[in-house]
Amino acid sequence: MLPTWTPDLPALDLLLSVAELGSVGRAAAAHGISQPSASSRLSRLERQLGVPVLVRGTRGSTLTPAGEAVLTWGAGVVDAARALTDGVRTLREAADARLRVAASLTVAEYLMPPWLLALRRVHPDVEVAATVANSQGVCERVRAGRADVGFVESPDVPAEFSTRRVGRDRLALVVASTYPLAARAAGGVLPRDLLDLPLLLREPGSGTRDTFLQALGKALGAGIPHLPHAVELGSTSTIVATARAGGGVGVVSVRAVAGDLAAGILVEVPVHDLHAERPLTALWLGTRPTPLAAELIGLARRATR
Repeated sequence: MLPTWTPDLPALDLLLSVAELGSVGRAAAAHGISQPSASSRLSRLERQLGVPVLVRGTRGSTLTPAGEAVLTWGAGVVDAARALTDGVRTLREAADARLRVAASLTVAEYLMPPWLLALRRVHPDVEVAATVANSQGVCERVRAGRADVGFVESPDVPAEFSTRRVGRDRLALVVASTYPLAARAAGGVLPRDLLDLPLLLREPGSGTRDTFLQALGKALGAGIPHLPHAVELGSTSTIVATARAGGGVGVVSVRAVAGDLAAGILVEVPVHDLHAERPLTALWLGTRPTPLAAELIGLARRATR
């Protein structure tokens, strides 16, 4: 742990300039500050160190023996700080020139394309790389530094991330209009009825799956239920296609089937006391997202609103 009297880097840098240029005034000009400000900063440095480092005269300023020692030790520290700031500046410039986005499948398929088009209109030269994964995979990419921002629809987000809600989504249970269960759609079904149905679910790690299982467990008054007849499928589009073909009861975002519901190709089956809503969440590492990520988050919030 560094002691409280450790000198600050700008003061050390200023001392190096005084030694090089021969006066506080010339050093102040080189640093773009006034001579009184430079003198004040150097006086504070001497108080921090507890030893005098400068001899001030009418013809300029020279270092004391203690100042020479501080200069010798401090030069490497300042050089290292310059390497650090140069590196961070490079990272910032890279962050301003590209945006890496990871999104869960529902967000990527049905929501994100207009967000990215709107961002492209404002920043036509920005490089955007978008990857698609389930909610767990999105978290892993952001955690590993392979994405600047992620968008998930999982009900639970690890506490290590900073987050911002961008909207809400609702899950629907849908069947083909010719499926036997469609005739019961008007009256709905009970949560316990779902245990015996061939539900078409996303794979483990999917926010859609997690949201549905938590909602069903709550409706049943139990924990995560066992669904012996459920079928796992790897994408929302596969679930929708299978439901259209009469292959079971699809559990998907209502956004994914809005057109099919309006056309009567699919029918939504209401489930009493099942509340399968979920947040749409942006997540990132650190306190603040990168400027481009923050802009995309803002676009997403306005669009989903």
